[in-house]
Amino acid sequence: MHDLVSQMARHGYALTFGLLFTEAVGFPFPAALALVAAGAAVASHTLWGPAVLVAAMMGLMLGDISQFWLGRFTGWALLGFLCRVSINPETCILRSAESFYKRGKMTVVIAKFIPGVNTMAAPLAGSMKMRFWQFLQLDFLGAFLYSVTYLLVGYVSRDFLAVVLDNFHAAGRVMEGVIIVALAAYAIYRVVQFSKHRVYRGVPRVQVEELAARLAVEGRGRVLIVDVRSHGYYDRGAERIFGSIRIEPNNLEEEIKNLPTDKDIYLYCT
Repeated sequence: MHDLVSQMARHGYALTFGLLFTEAVGFPFPAALALVAAGAAVASHTLWGPAVLVAAMMGLMLGDISQFWLGRFTGWALLGFLCRVSINPETCILRSAESFYKRGKMTVVIAKFIPGVNTMAAPLAGSMKMRFWQFLQLDFLGAFLYSVTYLLVGYVSRDFLAVVLDNFHAAGRVMEGVIIVALAAYAIYRVVQFSKHRVYRGVPRVQVEELAARLAVEGRGRVLIVDVRSHGYYDRGAERIFGSIRIEPNNLEEEIKNLPTDKDIYLYCT
């Protein structure tokens, strides 16, 4: 943080733009910390507030616009890539999609304040076929609120940040030890979670033709088809397989307990 503040004093506008753009396109960079540091620099008259705000919003919006169009043209390929760092990429996507279902288009406005959803909102909006000009307006509002909020935090807490940074500098070795221990604990946690969810990486699949052939021979007496799409289901004119039932994907773990045990169950998703 101390180095970030020092760099902000020398390359404030470019650094603000670069860090926020980089986070907006999916990299885990400290955009909020950059804004807080920039706000502190504005309070100390090192940077000019309006220029910092413009740089921040340009970085966020250019990143979001690129993600929006990539989401429009690549769909799940991009979403899967962005969730690659997650133990369960499908869950990562579903949580973001659930936010759209619950909050609608306002998700774009508040997404930057929600960890895990901030990177996914723009490509999800694109893949969900949101109108670009509507997305642009909502994203502008979201970028403005996010930038102003954290710039104000840095501006108001400049003196507090200076005290904290001095203490961090004095206790540098202690902090390094704490960070190393925290990283080790996180690595262990990831390994445990990976082992726990390893079973979900080998999901059995069938081809559409196989299921159609079985239905043609046996009928639907011993077969249940479940629609668990998280994407596309709410599109205008969307249809589902005749005779299938609908289960919201985020409720699947609970709802599956109520499904019949005397039938073979086929699920289809996006």
